[in-house]
Amino acid sequence: MTQASSTSPLAALLGRSSTGDLVAPAPQGDVLARILSAGLRAPDHGHLCPWRYVVITGEARPAFAEHVVAAVARQEPDAPEKKREKRRRRFSETPMIIALGMHLRPEHKVPVMEQEMAVAAGAMNVLNALHMEGFGGVWISGGFCEDRSLLSQLGLDAPHRLAGFLLVGTPEKPERTSNRPEIDEYVAVWDGWSPVTFGADDRRR
Repeated sequence: MTQASSTSPLAALLGRSSTGDLVAPAPQGDVLARILSAGLRAPDHGHLCPWRYVVITGEARPAFAEHVVAAVARQEPDAPEKKREKRRRRFSETPMIIALGMHLRPEHKVPVMEQEMAVAAGAMNVLNALHMEGFGGVWISGGFCEDRSLLSQLGLDAPHRLAGFLLVGTPEKPERTSNRPEIDEYVAVWDGWSPVTFGADDRRR
């Protein structure tokens, strides 16, 4: 039973949290197509469609993991072996990896930052859709995501880039919603005159 069928959409959304403790199965077929279609419903200034999703599953995972480890070695030569092995294990064992490609057009009047934000909004839509279909995921990134050799494997030659990866599967344990701060510290109402202040900013000074 999916999250959406057992509770209201907003309640399901408020119950989402990221988790890296993932086991099989991962979404497939029409379910996966619906989930990725949610990514393409994100705001997209200029209708540039900058989303590029690369799905990595099955026997392709260990092979891709070696590309990731090599990218870590090139981009972070001082990274300890423990970190490289963690990358190898996660990319080899997670049921599904979705690379978040950004097909960028620097020459376009729409700023590159807005194109990148469209990809980020799409990734969040995918995470929400995964949750509502009963799956889980976590968004990871790092310096290795800038490695041009790795990006070429994903069809992302310059100037295109990578926003990271979604690690996808079924939560191994019942999802526990992470504690979030109260909205009062992060929301302000402008009175038409004075600059606003946020409680969260005052507390962290």
